[in-house]
Amino acid sequence: MAYGDELWKQAKAKCRLNAEEIEIAKRHNINPRSLIKNIPSKSQPWKAPVGQWLREIDAKAQKKSAQNQKRRDKNQNQGQQQ
Repeated sequence: MAYGDELWKQAKAKCRLNAEEIEIAKRHNINPRSLIKNIPSKSQPWKAPVGQWLREIDAKAQKKSAQNQKRRDKNQNQGQQQ
């Protein structure tokens, strides 16, 4: 489902995100309403700000992708040696 530019503008303003963080959210299929819902309130000090949360999600995804690529390369090399 495509979300309108207006929703993305609202999320960018309310969550204090920059263009790069908006792109991270779009790349990971996180909709703008989810971003707004994840703004930490004063009673939720354990929650990271939305921008930091997005960067953590992206870092985890990149790490997992690198591990999977390494595993694929290893399996491919073992198949060629036999």
